[in-house]
Amino acid sequence: MDKVNKASVLIVDDHPLIRQGIKRIIDMEDDMVVCNEASSADEAISHLSRGEHDIVIVDITLDGGVSGIELIKAIRKRYKDIKILVLSMHSETIYVERALRSGAHGYITKKDAPQNIVEAIRTVLKGEIYVGKNLSGKIINKLIHGYGEDTGMPIDNLSDREYEIFELIGSGYGTGEIARRLNLSANTVESHRKKIKEKLGIQTGPELVKNAVQWLLSQEREK
Repeated sequence: MDKVNKASVLIVDDHPLIRQGIKRIIDMEDDMVVCNEASSADEAISHLSRGEHDIVIVDITLDGGVSGIELIKAIRKRYKDIKILVLSMHSETIYVERALRSGAHGYITKKDAPQNIVEAIRTVLKGEIYVGKNLSGKIINKLIHGYGEDTGMPIDNLSDREYEIFELIGSGYGTGEIARRLNLSANTVESHRKKIKEKLGIQTGPELVKNAVQWLLSQEREK
């Protein structure tokens, strides 16, 4: 198959070594080729606006303050025919659920990528949903046994941005640090913290931190 007929791939990840590794795997195939790479959502949108792509491989955590989830939504809104495959270090089901609800066509972990990313790309390009066997098993198990059993918190009520901030709170980041990481104002972060507490039925800041830490620990046990 000549290069013109190969599926065009855009890799969006803020780690150059990850991009290089995935590119090497893809470029060994006869039916696909990496045409562009990006480390941020803005850079990815710039590439998409200048050329045709068949599939975007995107990480959830990106440079520039715009998450991969937000990028997925933007791509689905502007480029409805482009397929989206999430490549993430996160193996927790909540990330898979949020990615698919946002418009992704597949989800694969970085741990599984070396062996399975080519299969994942081909599956998504065929118009099918791809979720690795280990992840799909977790999702089925969670659907059967229910959500939030470890904490009893309605985490699913949080928006994508709220969940992102909730996770950072659980990781030990304060308001100023979160604002810098997400390119937001401190007032905006505080507003999100207030909404998170309201949605989760939490009264105080320390209680919010405690619940965020407990939630992250429960997700670690799920891995």
